[in-house]
Amino acid sequence: MKSSFYLLLFTIILSCSGNSVDNKNCRFLLNVGVNVSINMNLPQYSQLQFISNSVYISNAGNAGIIVTNTGSGYLAWDASDPNHAPSSCSALTISGLNGTCGCGDENTYSLVTGQAIGNGELQCPLKNYRVEQNGNVLLVYN
Repeated sequence: MKSSFYLLLFTIILSCSGNSVDNKNCRFLLNVGVNVSINMNLPQYSQLQFISNSVYISNAGNAGIIVTNTGSGYLAWDASDPNHAPSSCSALTISGLNGTCGCGDENTYSLVTGQAIGNGELQCPLKNYRVEQNGNVLLVYN
């Protein structure tokens, strides 16, 4: 009886360890290491001290990263459209609390939820990064 219990437990653990959320269509973005420190006292990042503002930071992630002040905390997203292969048009531009791809389909994403806005066919949300705040310094990493 005891061995049956352990066999059942082992089977359950193995079945739960698979990544069932992995979408085979969301494979355009690379898993690059991100470790960026943002001092909000600097003029180029001072906008982040105010709710609903976002800042683009180049040279990080796939096409840069976008950091947003939601009012209840900070969120960071990869600035590359996850529904396009990386190209010159797949980088997002910031418009308020939205990011829009420069390609012909103009995919738009919420910088609060990471989900696509207005296009039900898009399967991949924005790639997010962790954000920790220490005073006026934000650490964005994965």
